[in-house]
Amino acid sequence: MHVAPLLAEHAAQVLAIYQAGLDEGNSSFETTAPGWADFDAAKLPAHRFVALDENGAVLGWVAVSRVSDRCAYAGVVEHSVYVHPGARGRGVGGALLRALAESTEAAGIWTVQSGIFPENTASLAVHAKAGFRVIGTRERIGRLNGVWRDVLLVERRSPVVG
Repeated sequence: MHVAPLLAEHAAQVLAIYQAGLDEGNSSFETTAPGWADFDAAKLPAHRFVALDENGAVLGWVAVSRVSDRCAYAGVVEHSVYVHPGARGRGVGGALLRALAESTEAAGIWTVQSGIFPENTASLAVHAKAGFRVIGTRERIGRLNGVWRDVLLVERRSPVVG
């Protein structure tokens, strides 16, 4: 496995992995992955990566978006990371989060944050190992398929930027 920039040529596989995660019901309030144009427009180009196997197949992806256009939040981004169901448990998520930490710190970003459903224990464990911490719980913040869900807020504060 190696990590590379996420490019348009990876679009179909990235969106399929995204949809697989959404279909499982513990990754997002979204239920349908966006089209490539919307995905591409929403994610910062310098901070999106794929993990590829030896044949070039996408095993997982990570990408960030701005949390605000206000200058005070210029160093804060929100990320998503998804791993193909068949590639879980092989270090893909950790490798992607390490690449993300390197790229965001090189760009002067001091906080990477996300929201994770408490039931997504595998994601919470990968994030904890990558230096993220739970900073709070948004209780019953939204409904997914008619069920109120909590979201744990996680963040990684850069030890070198800030």
